[in-house]
Amino acid sequence: MTQLRTRPTLREPHPVRPWAVVAGALAAGVWLLSFGMFGVTLGGYVGWTVVAGLLAWAAALALVRYGDRGVAAGVAAATGVAWTAAALSVIAEWIRRGAWPL
Repeated sequence: MTQLRTRPTLREPHPVRPWAVVAGALAAGVWLLSFGMFGVTLGGYVGWTVVAGLLAWAAALALVRYGDRGVAAGVAAATGVAWTAAALSVIAEWIRRGAWPL
C-alpha cells in the first residue's frame, strides 16, 4: 500500500495586508503634505517635499526591518507620488515660464 504524500503549505510569516498599505500611504501623504505646505515658493515646496520624502523613506526602511512591511510599502508609494507631483510642478512651471524655475 502506498502512502499519500501531501505537499507542504508555505505561508508568509509576515504577510502584507491591504489595510496596512492604505494606512501607510495615508500617514505618509499627510506627512508629505504638511511638510510641502511649509514651502512658500515652488523651490521651497520641492525642497520640503524632498526632505520629507527622505525622512519617510528612512521610516519605511525601519518599518521593513522591524515593523510592518505593508505600512512600509504604503509609505514608499506615497513618497513616490509626492515626488512625482513635485517634479511635474517644476516641469509645468518650466513650460509656462520658458525658464528653469528653481
